[in-house]
Amino acid sequence: MPLTLLKYGLPGDHVPTRDIPPTPDLKRSYDVAIIGGGGHGLAAAHYLSKYHGIRNVAVLEKGYLAGGNTARNTTTIRSNYITNQSIRFYKEAVSLYESMSHELNFNVMFSQRGQLTLAHSDSTLRSFHLRAEMGRHNGTRISVVDQQQVRELCPHLNMDMGGQHEVVGGLWHEDGGTARHDAVAWGYAAQASGRGVEIHQRTEVQGFDIAGDRVAAIRTNRGTIRVGQVIQAAGGLNEQVARMAGIELPIRCFPLQAMVTQPLKPFLNTLVSSANLHTYLVQSSRGEIVIGGGSDPYQLAATRSTLDLKEQLAHGAVQLFPFLHNVKLLRQWAGITDMTPDYTPIMGASPLKNYWLDCGWGTWGFKATPVAGKYMAETVARERVADILQPFSLKRFETISLINEMGATAASH
Repeated sequence: MPLTLLKYGLPGDHVPTRDIPPTPDLKRSYDVAIIGGGGHGLAAAHYLSKYHGIRNVAVLEKGYLAGGNTARNTTTIRSNYITNQSIRFYKEAVSLYESMSHELNFNVMFSQRGQLTLAHSDSTLRSFHLRAEMGRHNGTRISVVDQQQVRELCPHLNMDMGGQHEVVGGLWHEDGGTARHDAVAWGYAAQASGRGVEIHQRTEVQGFDIAGDRVAAIRTNRGTIRVGQVIQAAGGLNEQVARMAGIELPIRCFPLQAMVTQPLKPFLNTLVSSANLHTYLVQSSRGEIVIGGGSDPYQLAATRSTLDLKEQLAHGAVQLFPFLHNVKLLRQWAGITDMTPDYTPIMGASPLKNYWLDCGWGTWGFKATPVAGKYMAETVARERVADILQPFSLKRFETISLINEMGATAASH
């Protein structure tokens, strides 16, 4: 192997290859235009080109590749939701993550370590029994654990016996894990672009030309393109983009902040979350402690960080692991969550016949990347909403068929 590397690296005529080609000029028309070059848009491009043979596709990204919420999350993957519809959906997402590195021929660093959600009261523990029964009914690995089992799963955790935040048990989700967010995005982008999909960075959608009940063309800062079909997957800007197309979405945007510490020796083998403390933690492969919590309590479409959230997250982290009190923070960041009233995404049809929605993800977007991409691609290719996406229709707000997942967050909102 060393000799092979030397032979590969020393010759002066070696020309490095690029995973993703440079941004090309826009063509006049595309079969499919995808608004948003994050995980969901790139995944849809991959599945369209690989499994449905649709390769005349343009991914339009306002900024740089996967620079929005895909780059601003804490990479948690799980399926421990409350309703049957959501559990089945996210269960398939976990399954797709398990085989993603093979699917993309790209190491996405998927690590399935399990998630432990703490109960600090008997009432919370009772609600965990409901979630465990729903999860097992749908085939996920999930169970309620007692104090002793919590200690075994997370030996360094402060149980606070007899204190205000005493840990009385937990919800153990064995399927939970993490993946490298930029690797997921680049893996999908490389596969899609290798089949002819065009990825247009620094390309901002500025408006739509509507003909009857269809989008005829998209106006961008680099020119106008005619389109056959459109997928909107614009993350925190979904409400604004839809409004340009004349579509009103029941979405409100809130900042979601997180931070990361200096690297430490490995001690946290699971994802740990506490809704009472509005805090969750996971240790990265580099040893950093990633700390997140609930979204900010006020509407704002901005990716700025604040001192009060930093203090709140630090308080929760030190309550759970007191020995972290002198650990230094490396960085803090924020994304924009596009929240719906029932804390469940909107996927599928819009009032325009060739305009398909992939939005309203709130804090769940990254974990749904492969399953959303897979079935949005199927929906566009067949021009019919995939069965698994039917419950997440925009029309559920007209028929009051809501799917309440508010209590399923890793750290309560």
